[in-house]
Amino acid sequence: MEKMKLLVIGAGGREFAIAKKLNESPHVDTVYCAPGNIGMVTAGIVPLNIAEDDFEALIQFAKDQAIAWTFVGPEDALCAGVVDAFQKAGLKIFGPNQEAAQLEGSKDYALNFMNKYHVPTAKHETFTDLKSALAGLNDFARPVVIKANGLQGGKGVVIAQTTPEAEDTITEMFELGEEKLVLEECLVGPEYSMFVVVQDDQYRILPMAQDHKRAYDGDKGPNTGGMGAYSPLPQLSDAERQRMIDDVVEPTVSGLHQAGYNYHGIIYIGLMLTAAGPKVIEYNVRLGDPETQVVLPRLQTDLVELIDANVNDRPMPAIEERDIAVLGVILASKGYPKKPVHGQALGSFPAAKDIAIDYANVKGHLDELHGDGGRLLMVIGEDADLQKAQDKVYDYLAKLDEPECFYRHDIGDKALKD
Repeated sequence: MEKMKLLVIGAGGREFAIAKKLNESPHVDTVYCAPGNIGMVTAGIVPLNIAEDDFEALIQFAKDQAIAWTFVGPEDALCAGVVDAFQKAGLKIFGPNQEAAQLEGSKDYALNFMNKYHVPTAKHETFTDLKSALAGLNDFARPVVIKANGLQGGKGVVIAQTTPEAEDTITEMFELGEEKLVLEECLVGPEYSMFVVVQDDQYRILPMAQDHKRAYDGDKGPNTGGMGAYSPLPQLSDAERQRMIDDVVEPTVSGLHQAGYNYHGIIYIGLMLTAAGPKVIEYNVRLGDPETQVVLPRLQTDLVELIDANVNDRPMPAIEERDIAVLGVILASKGYPKKPVHGQALGSFPAAKDIAIDYANVKGHLDELHGDGGRLLMVIGEDADLQKAQDKVYDYLAKLDEPECFYRHDIGDKALKD
């Protein structure tokens, strides 16, 4: 395999982790990231001044630089049809086409897919107007899950504990312009993230992780894009994982093939392990953020070899996992997710043993960074032992002086203290 130039589309911590992992491969010459962020230079990645939705400029760059293939990070670009545009231009790209991306772009579309291909999920109903949605509340117990149909950056889900809260949420969502809402029963059980690399009817499963969606300790506060994650999952048995594969992964991949998507990309399956078995909470059509930042460091298999085989329809290599624990905690802007502070001085983040910093929403210079809103970066620790990985991360965070930022203090506790 000749040394390749690769392009990653996106700007956040997920894309940082993807580009960093690709850049570790001996098969790589250069990894570019469009638009990337200033922190990526710490991992030898070349940021580009090209927006992720400027398909024409991205295609021209890929042609000019003889990019072997492109890896799409964010859902917005996939749902907007970046894969279709690249393929029309004769370029190789890793990600599902626009039609298949509706599995994330529309909650209703995804639920219809699950129903058709017998993938277990929650009881659910879709509504297109306020009156019927309010009436539909009578079909669900409290708490009830209320989901905006379209893309919301991981923040379009409300778990309403009471009928007044549910009614207010539904009213507000329609008033804000939502054309469809989904009501779902509230599933109970631990939640897990499974990432499947799909090549039409073939698949490989990456190391699993657990995300922490709520803003504050003890799973309190509003839903966010994710405040931290860890891998592996010592509390998940081999039998439980195998049931997830049999009951969820197999019918999902079979459905993708039967639907004729010719799916080449990631399907993320958000799973709840209920008393009745695993059920799907949602699909995403790309890697998750922040799980990617802890999953990819545990991947022993060369990511470049895996994706290169996928986009060229060769047999994909088996997934081998490193026998280490990885835990990461998000440093977020004060006020996130509703009204995050922008522009605060962050300073610099010194190197430390077994600690990595995956940058996301930062700007400025590496020796004097400023926040750019939302989730700013992730502090990631590695160790043979999950408890020690957690200790390393929190020891590092405790030494920082970031008054206009916050982080959760309990990432990983579900594995360590249950």
